[in-house]
Amino acid sequence: MKVHVMPPSGLALIHSMSSTQRWSEKAWALLQLLLVASFSQAEDPVCRRIGDPEIPQMSKDGDIILGGIFSFHNTWKNRQDTYMHKPLPLQCTSLEFRGFQYAQAMLFAIEEINNSTDLLPGISLGYKIYDACASIARGVRVALALANGNEGVSAPSEAPCTRPAQVQAIMGETFSSPCMAIATVIGPFHIPMISHYATCACLSDKTKYPSFLRTIPSDYYQSRALAKLVKHFGWTWVGAIRTNDDYGNNGMATFTEIAQQLGICLEYSVSVFRTDPPDKIQKTIEIIKASTSKVIVTFLSPSELHLIINELAQHNLTGYQWVGTEGWILDSESAAVDRHHILDGAIGLSIPAALVSGMEEFMLNVKPLNSLSNELFTEFWERLFSCKFTQSKSSTGNQRECTGDEDLFGVQNSYTDMSLMPAFYNVYKGVYAVAHALHNILSCNKTCNTKVQLDPFTILQHIRKINFKTKEGDEVYFNEYGDPAAKYEIINWQPTENDTVDMVTVGLYEASLPAGKQLTLQNKSLIWAQNSQQVPVSVCSDKCPPGTRKVLQKGKPICCYDCLKCAEGEISNITDSITCMRCELEFWSNKRRDACVKKEAEFLSYEEIMGALLTAAALFGTCMTGVVAFIFFRYRQTPIVRANNSELSFLLLFSLSLCFLCSLTFIGRPSEWSCMLRHTAFGITFVLCISCVLGKTIVVLMAFRATLPGSNWMKWFGPAQQKLSVLGFTLIQVIICILWLSISPPIPFKNFKKFNDKIILECALGSAVGFWAVLGYIGVLAMLCFILAFLARKLPDNFNEAKFITFSMLIFCAVWITFIPAYVSSPGKFSVAVEIFAILASSFGLLICIFIPKCYIILVKPEKNTKRNMMGKGTPKSL
Repeated sequence: MKVHVMPPSGLALIHSMSSTQRWSEKAWALLQLLLVASFSQAEDPVCRRIGDPEIPQMSKDGDIILGGIFSFHNTWKNRQDTYMHKPLPLQCTSLEFRGFQYAQAMLFAIEEINNSTDLLPGISLGYKIYDACASIARGVRVALALANGNEGVSAPSEAPCTRPAQVQAIMGETFSSPCMAIATVIGPFHIPMISHYATCACLSDKTKYPSFLRTIPSDYYQSRALAKLVKHFGWTWVGAIRTNDDYGNNGMATFTEIAQQLGICLEYSVSVFRTDPPDKIQKTIEIIKASTSKVIVTFLSPSELHLIINELAQHNLTGYQWVGTEGWILDSESAAVDRHHILDGAIGLSIPAALVSGMEEFMLNVKPLNSLSNELFTEFWERLFSCKFTQSKSSTGNQRECTGDEDLFGVQNSYTDMSLMPAFYNVYKGVYAVAHALHNILSCNKTCNTKVQLDPFTILQHIRKINFKTKEGDEVYFNEYGDPAAKYEIINWQPTENDTVDMVTVGLYEASLPAGKQLTLQNKSLIWAQNSQQVPVSVCSDKCPPGTRKVLQKGKPICCYDCLKCAEGEISNITDSITCMRCELEFWSNKRRDACVKKEAEFLSYEEIMGALLTAAALFGTCMTGVVAFIFFRYRQTPIVRANNSELSFLLLFSLSLCFLCSLTFIGRPSEWSCMLRHTAFGITFVLCISCVLGKTIVVLMAFRATLPGSNWMKWFGPAQQKLSVLGFTLIQVIICILWLSISPPIPFKNFKKFNDKIILECALGSAVGFWAVLGYIGVLAMLCFILAFLARKLPDNFNEAKFITFSMLIFCAVWITFIPAYVSSPGKFSVAVEIFAILASSFGLLICIFIPKCYIILVKPEKNTKRNMMGKGTPKSL
């Protein structure tokens, strides 16, 4: 639509009018404007380009044109526009040889295809290559120029302002942020854009960038590979520096996410950009200086890296282990800038090495670049050979004159450096991908169908489906996100004696392999920071050894922790354990708390001192009882033995020997038979013993009653009745024991509660009622015996046995009364020892109190062992 605008003189006239007429004149002018617009719509529709045309820096005609966007310069002059006149075009500065190398790789691939009889026969490829000048705005501008063409006015067409795309695909750009902007603009037109170096994972989003593809793996994989590489060397406390653009921010965000999953902590994460003010760069340096981590992970482009290492060199900050990405790890210019060797020992990921036959020779033969615009060619040539053309405005007499025929072979500079051959190879593969797609669309065999109407959308669809091998044997294809297979080489910067750096391949990372096999390191020696042979250590806290667990330090990341020793009964058998495992019931932790050992089984054994002493005491008591029995048997016809029923005396001695021997059943490892035997044998033998004592006591009482006139008590309690009473009392205990063993017998039991580190092997009582019934019955008989003996203690007789029975029962009762609290409070095997001691003490009390005085009379005072003396009257003595 054409619009006629009132000339400035008319405007001046309007301003000179009076204020009362101004509004009416404005309304009339607006009416005129609308009338002009309405008449203009009747003309033929014509599209006019706004602004100045964009002239490609390199171009060549062909049947099919491919576009290229590379940065021949890496910065531009800043201008303060006053908006008083049309802004001047962007003035690019700082010539960058890398852009020329990428462009040359594209031209090499196009020339190979044009000379090929197998691929696109009879079809010539042309190109238009623009300088993006590392500017996002300029990148978008030249991308639109590639899509629209440079004609000022388009011819009238059936569809207004529509025309075929000028190029069928675009190669470039190099960095992620420009690619995002360009892909956003040309995406709706479905023009394929193939980048060789933009790695931001965000570009895999096909909803935002539907026509974007790349021949370099996405940072989705590189970030993960970088995190696994850091984890492999045990670095859990690292710093991070990134370029403040989409490449750095997105790459570092993914790395941070994976690093956290792998237990890696970032002490700091800072961003830089080449246009940052000095104070911001200084603040970044101060953060690095104050840090304790010794490893720096980077997502930097070379420009930002150079800025950082120059600042670090001024502050003499060395000794850091640098971890890099493909953005700079193979960049020889970075090695040249690093004059203080701050990056020595750096390790990082790069795209696999490549060697394309003929490409290096082609790139060194720069004469075919005569298609460059004169101004750019002059700048390139003068920078390349450090000379000046005579017609150059900046020519001085201090530099030699350029002829244009200089030979680049033998020259050493960043252009002749082929360290980025893998990136050049990516450009080469991108061109071939488009060529193979065109080959399929045009149904090429020996000839191609040139009548097929090409459109970018069809080409894009075919590029996504291509799968071919280059002449070097590498397979080229794209996944559903437009990305190639992820494969990286691990590069190590190793300084040499001549003050240069060798970039040595020391390993490989392949994302398509299983998780445990993705990262492989070759058997090569690595050089670390400051030429060290030892892997640097970068941790916030040292590893926690087995036997300890990690406890996080308050307010710090998870990599900062203290190591606490596991509690008793718990272990940790791995390094950096976060928890301690409790040992199983029969196990306990060792002193180092790194293993569970079987608990010591504790029971009263014959081998230990206490068990041996108690065994000796039991055997001694048994022997002593045997000696007394022998003495009584030897002097069985003497009055003192025959008194009070000698048969009961021998039965009492037999029961005492059993009492001494039954204590041995309490010693040793508890078993089913020993648990049932020990308490039942103890209960029955003691009842037998007490029954005999009780019989003797009753005999004493009956004997006294028998001396009274008209008494016939002894007739009712003769020898037969005494034996029956002993048998009856004992039979009751036997019945109690049988019921106990039948209902709930004692069984072996492992007691884990009394001690944490020991297992107490003991006999569970089974039925507590049965156990206390056995003890209670013994107690009842003992108390009855004690009462009767106490009543008979002063009966007139020279040898009244009731006195000694009273003493023995007094000892017996005292022992068993004190036994109960001692037994309950004694831990482990000591409770068994208390029970044995009670058995032995009460047994010795009975033996000594009842039989030793008689033995004394028999052996030492035989003159008193007469019937006369036994029947003599005397004044009874009180106890």
